[in-house]
Amino acid sequence: PILFIDEIHRFSKSQQDSLLGAVKQGTVTLIGATTENPSFEVIRPLLSRCQLYVLKSLEKDDLLELLQRAITTDHILKERTIELKETTAMLRYSGGDARKLLNILDLVVSSEARDPVVITDEMVTERLQQNPLAYDKDGEMHYDIISAFIKSIRGSDPDGAIYWLARMVEAGEDPAFIARRLVISASEDVGLANPNALLIANACFDAVMKVGWPEGRIPLAEATVYLATSPKSNSAYMAINNALELVRQTGNLPVPLHLRNAPTKLMKQLGYGDNYKYAHDYPGHFVKQQFLPDELKDRRLWEAQDNAAEQKHAERMRALWGEDKFRKS
Repeated sequence: PILFIDEIHRFSKSQQDSLLGAVKQGTVTLIGATTENPSFEVIRPLLSRCQLYVLKSLEKDDLLELLQRAITTDHILKERTIELKETTAMLRYSGGDARKLLNILDLVVSSEARDPVVITDEMVTERLQQNPLAYDKDGEMHYDIISAFIKSIRGSDPDGAIYWLARMVEAGEDPAFIARRLVISASEDVGLANPNALLIANACFDAVMKVGWPEGRIPLAEATVYLATSPKSNSAYMAINNALELVRQTGNLPVPLHLRNAPTKLMKQLGYGDNYKYAHDYPGHFVKQQFLPDELKDRRLWEAQDNAAEQKHAERMRALWGEDKFRKS
């Protein structure tokens, strides 16, 4: 038997889990259809036992063929004289969806009582009474557009970034979600190359929360352009990822005794805090000592990237620690 479940993403995790036994034993052949990204909406054990087929939006030529077929074979439309003078608006509003395209065609034709019906982009735009943007705040398009937005900022393209921002604003995206992504981008993609970016992004988030909508679009646009035009660095992002990978590989290495706190007499007797050097007691508020576990002594995790701000930090580190520890990369 074949079990077909339409909109399978509407099943809860526990409901999807209840299907596993029948699928694993071959009791049923499961076919699930979803308009969402299955990576987010279908549990992994179930997804791993299925073949995934992605149905893409129809191309322009396919859509034009559907229009021609409709006006020549549909028993109602073929009774009318229909001229497709312009099709750009119809194709754009359909978003590659055949059903939307045919619904638009039906709407436009039925709104014209006289023959011939000459379809133009202006006519289509006037007839459509609903927002045509193919955007679902809970769907895959949501993730695609925010991805394009962040990648435009990362790629230093203010025009691309502001365009994708406008797409989200026009489609009714939650402004707080956009503002949060700007804060993340400021740290991940601009980082130490321009530390003010994080301040701007945080100020944008606060402003959006205070002024609300629609004026909130203005600080969002300001922060977007600022981040897109800023120099870029992911050195902090790479440093924490390197450190996390090192921790996973080496486990819970002991803290060197001189770095440990000694709140009790027994801890002091055991050597906790011995030989720790208080940096403020030394010239320039610095003194060389070891801060990593013994097994990781002199391990490098942060690498300065090639921008003015980080090179300035790196130069100071080399002056303090020497060329061996913070040599030029």
